[in-house]
Amino acid sequence: MKKMFDISRADLDYEREFSMWTMEIMGIDVYHILNWFFIYSFLGWVWESCYVSAKERRWVNRGFVTGPVCTIYGCGAVAVYLFLWPLEEQIVLLYFGGMIVATVLEYITAWLMETIFHASWWDYSTQPYNLQGRICLGASLGWGLFTVILFKVFHPGVEKIVSLYSVSAGKIAVMCIMIVHLMDLIASASAAFGLKSKLEHLDVAFDELAEYLTSAKFHETTEDWKWKIQCIRENYSAADFYSKYSRRMEIRQAVWNDYLEQRGILEYKEEISQKISLFHKKLKEAYRENDFFRKRMLNSYPHLKSLPRKAKEVSLHRIIRKNK
Repeated sequence: MKKMFDISRADLDYEREFSMWTMEIMGIDVYHILNWFFIYSFLGWVWESCYVSAKERRWVNRGFVTGPVCTIYGCGAVAVYLFLWPLEEQIVLLYFGGMIVATVLEYITAWLMETIFHASWWDYSTQPYNLQGRICLGASLGWGLFTVILFKVFHPGVEKIVSLYSVSAGKIAVMCIMIVHLMDLIASASAAFGLKSKLEHLDVAFDELAEYLTSAKFHETTEDWKWKIQCIRENYSAADFYSKYSRRMEIRQAVWNDYLEQRGILEYKEEISQKISLFHKKLKEAYRENDFFRKRMLNSYPHLKSLPRKAKEVSLHRIIRKNK
């Protein structure tokens, strides 16, 4: 089966000279695939950036690269369309097909990024019915809904946009965008490789603080111990960027002081304050040593963490859940 598009006579003549663009993948020519890819990557960036910015109450430039694109959305939208466009009139099959295709793509992407950069870029470990923290049932259900919306709402509009300009203009635009995107990708990948050592440095600082708190003698009950571990975990997860974390640390330190005061053991107050301040200082130094690209990635991915840290957090979450 082949998908047909309206192309002018002049564009057809142009295609005969440069047949590479008319090569087909699963019934769709490369020209339309590339145009759709960049349009959906941009729309994905708009959605991700607005959604995360609203949650964080600050502007967040989402995406692995610096430019206004989220390539995983472009890849996901194009992959879903290529596999499922013959079923576009069957809503139920579209929904479940979208769930499967997008979930598989999300898992593969997470695995590849963890393997290449030795870091976890998103983590569903705390979500029910997750697989290794890379995918979860809730996200998969959402992908199914997005697939139906893509076919019924977005894709007709995307096809209309592509039809507004000539094929020759579209090719020039795609080639220019690809060159800029490749340069951006190389710079971002280089920065991502350097993040591993920074994350490990923060892990050491976190472990030192956690070891002190877990070995302190002012906890008398299991409930105290559970509260303490959860406190540490929430603090570290909140460290999406330095300025926000600074405020969180001040609040958490005040909570610790209240905790000690309630138990009449204020002799630990100064010691704990020093330990937290030292951790805060190490975090500040690690953040300031990062270049523009690394800082942007830390801001864009609040839950970015090293793989050993991810494993420890999963273990802590299991302990907390077990003791509830």
